[in-house]
Amino acid sequence: MNYDEALAYIHSVSWKGSRPGLERITELCRLLGDPQRNLRFIHVAGTNGKGSFCRMLSGILTAAGYRVGLFTSPYVKRFNERMMVNNVEIPDAELARDTGIVRAAADTMEDKPTEFELITAIGFVYFKRMNCDCVVLECGMGGRLDSTNVIESPLLSVITGIDFDHMAYLGNTIQAIAAEKGGIIKKGCPCLWGGGDDSACRTLSAISEVKDAPFYTVDRTNLHVKNMTLGGTVFDFADLPDIHLPLLGVYQPRNAATVLTAVGILREKGLRISEEAIRSGLASSVWHARFELLRASDPVILYDGGHNPQGVRAAVESIRAYFPDQKVNILSGVMADKDYDEMIALLAPVTERAFTVTPQNSRSLSASDYAAHFTAHRVPAQAYASVPEALAAAVADSRSGGRPLVCLGSLYLYAELLDALSAFGQSSGFCAPAQ
Repeated sequence: MNYDEALAYIHSVSWKGSRPGLERITELCRLLGDPQRNLRFIHVAGTNGKGSFCRMLSGILTAAGYRVGLFTSPYVKRFNERMMVNNVEIPDAELARDTGIVRAAADTMEDKPTEFELITAIGFVYFKRMNCDCVVLECGMGGRLDSTNVIESPLLSVITGIDFDHMAYLGNTIQAIAAEKGGIIKKGCPCLWGGGDDSACRTLSAISEVKDAPFYTVDRTNLHVKNMTLGGTVFDFADLPDIHLPLLGVYQPRNAATVLTAVGILREKGLRISEEAIRSGLASSVWHARFELLRASDPVILYDGGHNPQGVRAAVESIRAYFPDQKVNILSGVMADKDYDEMIALLAPVTERAFTVTPQNSRSLSASDYAAHFTAHRVPAQAYASVPEALAAAVADSRSGGRPLVCLGSLYLYAELLDALSAFGQSSGFCAPAQ
């Protein structure tokens, strides 16, 4: 099996769909010799913020000298991003090799694994073969029935925050969603809550008490943001002054506070993590499509992958913080199954004009329908047939009005936007900074 064959197999139609449950992943791992049992995990769930948390913590542990596996989803630019060791993507040949190993086991199963279950198993096989000291493992959806929850005794379980998303699977109340996410809490294993919702906190605390799992929260009174610009953020946390974080977004210092609280717990568990490793790991953090600066001027262009109300609320908070005296233009495309009306209601007060597109995904909301909803919220909006057309129009309007352009929505849109930005630059002399 080569790389292209591996991806074709993983993405093949017969494996598509979300079917929550641990029976298939348990059988698949058993057939593979249970590679996950030889690994130490930091298991991370949450509606938003878990990807940023995972990247920051992975950077810190790598800087501390550990061999660190990182499992995240979805990928932004390339599939291999989903599995990294010391922040280096799995090589094509290794992905092909380990996919072949997993396929040989999966083909013997009567109830075939889903796509995400396959990817989870491939990650376990790769991390075991790479002799990882620990793995930062991000849940795909929910927690209790997510395939990553086949692991048994993590070093630490983390729930970064709770909001409404995937309600058809997870429930339609904060407490119900918290109970699903809290399914990753294991008997006797510490749990860290990084969110701010009191009802979610109570739900998770009760689960931890039943499971005799030490329960921790983040003391954000210890967090003091000193400087926040498009060049990065400087903040103090507890006894650590002047920490530099290159990731943009007002929510990132809060995510970093959760990471630093996790570091304290991991130190109690015996991991050696110096202050130098903390500073170095955070300073080198990269996380694409999360209020990422794509161009610094004429116009400023940012991309944020906010795709649900909580994510958009955080993006709006960042827009207000970085551009307090002006509105911005929005270029956006979303999935039809998202609560886009609430997202538009949140965006409307900070939006001068919207440029809508249809991301290349079968679940996408059409650009024309999306524009109509912006118009209903009294935001001037125009639908475009392609991302390059929308980008050209949005850049021209942003330049003439002296406004920033914030590209926002599904992560499926990110790669399309980068390609369009590169092509537009080549044709017009418009140059975005290297990332």
